[in-house]
Amino acid sequence: MTTETQILPDEAIINKIYIMRGKKVMVDRDLAELYGVETRGLNQAVKRNEKRFPEDFMFQMTSEEMQDWKSQIVISNTEKMGLRKPPLVFTEQGVAMLSSVLNSERAIMVNIAIIRVFTKMRELVNTHKEIIQKLELLEMKDIEQDDKIMRIFEYLKQFEQTKQKELEQNNRPKIGYKPSKK
Repeated sequence: MTTETQILPDEAIINKIYIMRGKKVMVDRDLAELYGVETRGLNQAVKRNEKRFPEDFMFQMTSEEMQDWKSQIVISNTEKMGLRKPPLVFTEQGVAMLSSVLNSERAIMVNIAIIRVFTKMRELVNTHKEIIQKLELLEMKDIEQDDKIMRIFEYLKQFEQTKQKELEQNNRPKIGYKPSKK
């Protein structure tokens, strides 16, 4: 029993996930490719169901975001020519909502695969949160140790200056009244 989720490897999906505005997103043209539809068709389905896609589900890239995205994926000139306007991008919730808009067998299977990848990524981050917290704690301790070491060096410097002044005081020529010896 072969399904679309088995045919579509996780890497094919992971390579199409980008970070924009602090969120993991997928671009309309990549989703259309995965679903086996034209980008124009995907975007038309979304426009017909606009109420299902609030700003936190889907947004259009700004020109700056589009330039950053192009530089990340190194689009060839012929592909750049096809981009007349910044593409739409979908967050994890937007991708989940696409399954209700694109109602084909392939779209359902691809959607399941994409949601599973997003879930695995979230679990991976959660698994490593404890390690990250421990590293932050070690870094804080390291900063505290650095402060203590700097204080020790400052005390040593002050001690050295005091010793130097005492040495200068003891080595200066003596002047003044000298009692005669009998």
